[in-house]
Amino acid sequence: MEGAVEERLCGKMKIGCGLHRYNLRDVFTWSLLKTILMGQVLSLLICGTAVSCEYLTHAKVETPMLQSFLNYALLLFTYTTHLSTRTGDRNILQILKTNWWRYLGMAIADVEANYAVVKAYQFTTLTSIQLLDCFVIPVLMLLSWFFLKTRYRVIHFVAVAVCLLGVGAMVGADILAGRDQGSTSDVLLGDGLVLLSAVLYAISNMCQEHTVKNLSRVEFLGMMGLFGTLISGVQLVVLETRAVGEIKWDVHISMLFVVYTLCMYALYSFMPVVMKMTSATAVNLSLLTADLFSLFCGLFLFMYKFSALYIVSFVVITVGFIMFNAVPTYSALPEEPAEASDDPEAQSSSDQLLLSADNDTQRTETLTANDTP
Repeated sequence: MEGAVEERLCGKMKIGCGLHRYNLRDVFTWSLLKTILMGQVLSLLICGTAVSCEYLTHAKVETPMLQSFLNYALLLFTYTTHLSTRTGDRNILQILKTNWWRYLGMAIADVEANYAVVKAYQFTTLTSIQLLDCFVIPVLMLLSWFFLKTRYRVIHFVAVAVCLLGVGAMVGADILAGRDQGSTSDVLLGDGLVLLSAVLYAISNMCQEHTVKNLSRVEFLGMMGLFGTLISGVQLVVLETRAVGEIKWDVHISMLFVVYTLCMYALYSFMPVVMKMTSATAVNLSLLTADLFSLFCGLFLFMYKFSALYIVSFVVITVGFIMFNAVPTYSALPEEPAEASDDPEAQSSSDQLLLSADNDTQRTETLTANDTP
């Protein structure tokens, strides 16, 4: 009798965690491997932007808004131009007429998030930035819960905790290696800027996930290029005119700007693809390894000190990422039908999500019925 009760409780616990229908073959699939690899590609692209920024800093070039403007301008030149050739209900004029304010808000959140986190380096330390920047994950999960109706299982919260533990190991390695870089001129202000950027990133990523899954990737990037160029251009003129004028342009400086812009452009172009396959939360978990790639590059380029904790951190974050993606999330409410777009996968994305949720529900009901004496 007691054995039956324990078995029934274990079954219900597995259902609550989302593990009731998974074994190793179900977890380690080609789809999961592809997700991991694509997430690490995003981390490598961020690593490219970080290394180029490091070289620009060494060259006494600190123009974060100019760098953002170049990225948004490239998005404008490619995706907005492509969007302007679209005909039908979702042409650029119709989008601007009906949803301009939404994309304006998304662009403001994205531009200011980039600016705030770069500005924070002038006031606080690298350790604080690495730790507080992780605040984007719980904020994003909270926003997704309320606005996207995403529902997480226990295993997802455990996976996030494991990833954050890996970040803690990375920060510990930085301290032991003496890499507590940055400034301490106004730590409170710097930490506040990091938290602000985390909230803005969470808002931007949540809106991005909703757009690419229900409309299209081209529409998101086209509108981001249009409004991002406008906003960053205005801030560039107001804040960095003197700094840009003081740049001593040569081949080395120009190539650094080209590398940064291309890496950022590839990141913005590729991220919606990964986000459509997984979620904004999963993408941000995979990006936690970006600092580690930057550190590994720094071992050879900037002569950083090596610590075994870096390897431990990478392994722990990867394990947490696998745990998060091993069990799919589901939507509490049906999504609205996708509007017509040039993305052939836009219409089927919502149906696949709901089908997964329905299958999980049916399996749960079946197992519960079998557990009943």
